[in-house]
Amino acid sequence: MNASSDNLSTRRTSVYVTGFSHKNPIPAGCRIGPLLMSGSIQGNDPSTGKPAETIEAQCEYMLANVKLIVEAAGGTTGDIVKLTVWMKDRSQRPALNKPWLEMFPDPASRPARHTMQADLDMGKLIECDFTAFIA
Repeated sequence: MNASSDNLSTRRTSVYVTGFSHKNPIPAGCRIGPLLMSGSIQGNDPSTGKPAETIEAQCEYMLANVKLIVEAAGGTTGDIVKLTVWMKDRSQRPALNKPWLEMFPDPASRPARHTMQADLDMGKLIECDFTAFIA
């Protein structure tokens, strides 16, 4: 691989998704070569842009946003290596496990996940970020 083609494979590319944005001037994700890292992903209702009312709905919307972001970067949920999740109340993990198992049904092919308790604000009950490797 020559220097110019190597430079093309490592160029940083911002990933944006229609209907998903941050209040600050940051993209939904960033890709350099095969590595994709997301920014913070919440469980906002796309019709209002605000956190959904229930933890179940926030989990569904959050993982739907994960899927949109990885696909916008040219990958699939099969390329996700790890999700880091912050929850206001970790005892509500069963609400996350339902859509998690729908997205990653094969126990032999799931990304790693780490869930931590956090003092989330503005009605957020859950948020995450992820790392993917898109070959």
